[in-house]
Amino acid sequence: MLRRKVAERLVSVKNQTAMLTTFNEADLSKIFDLRKKYKEAFSQKHGVSLGFMSFFTKAVTRALEMYPDVNSMIDGNEKVSFNYCDISIAVSGPKGLMTPILRNAQNLSFAAVEQEIKRLADNVKNKSITVDDLTGGTFTISNGGVFGSMLSTPIINPPQSGILGMHNIIQRPVAIDGKVEIRPMMYLALSYDHRIIDGNQSVGFLIAVKEGVEDPENILMNGKVEKSLGLS
Repeated sequence: MLRRKVAERLVSVKNQTAMLTTFNEADLSKIFDLRKKYKEAFSQKHGVSLGFMSFFTKAVTRALEMYPDVNSMIDGNEKVSFNYCDISIAVSGPKGLMTPILRNAQNLSFAAVEQEIKRLADNVKNKSITVDDLTGGTFTISNGGVFGSMLSTPIINPPQSGILGMHNIIQRPVAIDGKVEIRPMMYLALSYDHRIIDGNQSVGFLIAVKEGVEDPENILMNGKVEKSLGLS
């Protein structure tokens, strides 16, 4: 029954939305540097690891505020826009993929994001997730990279209008200031409903996410790293 219901939703998305996907890539060197420097202190202080999801969640909420149409949905003949960011996080569990929600993610600290994601993921895995945890959501983040996916076109989580696909991190040669360097690179994908989001908005949104994860210290933390991580 669960698989049948999921199948119905997936087919309805393909039939009822004008879904497109745009791609970009991000250099995660600075996130690696921050995690290496602060992961032990962060774990001791907050009881959770400093993962990639907190950086991406903060980058996404910033980008949603910059491009509010991506944080909107269609209800009948009306466009409904939200002044908050309830981020659905795709989590794999015993009954398949579920998308519990980080409520008001725009107000959460790095530590609060990591703690809430751990709580929700644990609840999915031990089958104690509630309907309230799964109801709502204005945008989805899916991390296929944990399974080794290099690139994908994630499918929209209805009735939302956009979903960000994260992928695996590969050490690749890239050109930096005219020289070839090996950097930890990730392909990013944004699938979106073209009925409500224009191409320039989708590209701008994904670039904003890229900017946030490539320069988290200045863009996501306003230069105050230890304060943002709750270490001062």
